[in-house]
Amino acid sequence: MNFCTMVHGAVQCLFRATCRTHPGKTFSPQLMSYEFFHRSLNKELSSQWKMDHLDRTANNFRQQIISQAKVCRITTESETVKRVRFAVQNKDFTFKPGQWVDFFIPGISKVGGFSICSSPRLLQKDGVLELAVKYSTYPPAKWIHTQCTLDSEVELRVGGDFFFDPDLDSPPVNLLMIAGGVGINPLVSILLHVADLHRLHQSRVTEYEPGFVNLLYSAKNTDELLFKKTLLDLADKFPGKIDCSFHVTQQITPVCEYLRPYVTEGRISEQILAKHLSQDCLCYICGPPPMIESTSQQLENLGVPRDWIHFEKWW
Repeated sequence: MNFCTMVHGAVQCLFRATCRTHPGKTFSPQLMSYEFFHRSLNKELSSQWKMDHLDRTANNFRQQIISQAKVCRITTESETVKRVRFAVQNKDFTFKPGQWVDFFIPGISKVGGFSICSSPRLLQKDGVLELAVKYSTYPPAKWIHTQCTLDSEVELRVGGDFFFDPDLDSPPVNLLMIAGGVGINPLVSILLHVADLHRLHQSRVTEYEPGFVNLLYSAKNTDELLFKKTLLDLADKFPGKIDCSFHVTQQITPVCEYLRPYVTEGRISEQILAKHLSQDCLCYICGPPPMIESTSQQLENLGVPRDWIHFEKWW
């Protein structure tokens, strides 16, 4: 008996039982089937949303080092996102571009999980890293928006299997990066790292020169696009090496003149992905789970091998 047959049988049993317990009422098996699946799906999604960061990432890599860190800068990135810079105390603390941190707050039992949005070189040079956190009622995110101040102290631990850290002796590869909303965080870290590698090549510190990087970034509207100036500055400084385009799905006001050349209204479609794919291209995706699932499928439809598609889901 296959899965569909088992589910169909279960729905029919539920239908008959409901009819017996509610005599005189009329029920539709087709409607009950829909409601059965709808409730089951909502229950599953609800449980995933409620799952803690530590539970979701239990099987991911984690460093052993837990470092104290102190808030040294807070800026507003958008109406819903704060960008926070932390001075990291432990000199042995490192991360790869794309990874996240476990975020421990004194007095709060919930452990946050936030992707790093700065480059490893900034940590090496200045001893700091940055997080961009969207407001939510989840205690760690709410703390950042309502209680975090300059000199607030937390503890950080690096984790994650989603990163781009090329061997400088290996041939360069092209990257196609697709971001949705605040999922830009790990991808901007990767992009900043690629820019640092270009600077090292230009100054003849290393012979390694990164491949071409193409970023497709989608958000509801241009106000929700994070790091706009940083991204466009990188594309301007490294023409032919880094390219960025923005996609907005619910833009109400006219797009400002500065951004107009870079903005397309509508979702990132399979046709757009095909236009930006290159041969032997690694794909990095970060955003809401439905966006990741549909984009991954579209890339596979376009012939990208599954093991060339890397993604990070944030719920």
